[in-house]
Amino acid sequence: MLDRGAIGLISTHDLALTEGTELRRGALKNVHFQDELEGGKLTFDFKLRDGVVTKSNGIELMRAIGLDV
Repeated sequence: MLDRGAIGLISTHDLALTEGTELRRGALKNVHFQDELEGGKLTFDFKLRDGVVTKSNGIELMRAIGLDV
């Protein structure tokens, strides 16, 4: 697909998929949104930041809906 000039976006929670950026220098780039969990509500600022996300919100979200984790 890269040879044909394909472009696109992929959204995933699977951090293993972020390791493919060395396939072709400059062809793939990891970016992320920052999120905050305040008062049980998840919010995003919708600013793309370079690199792979550095925090996980899964446990916080489970607690916010009342799961005992």
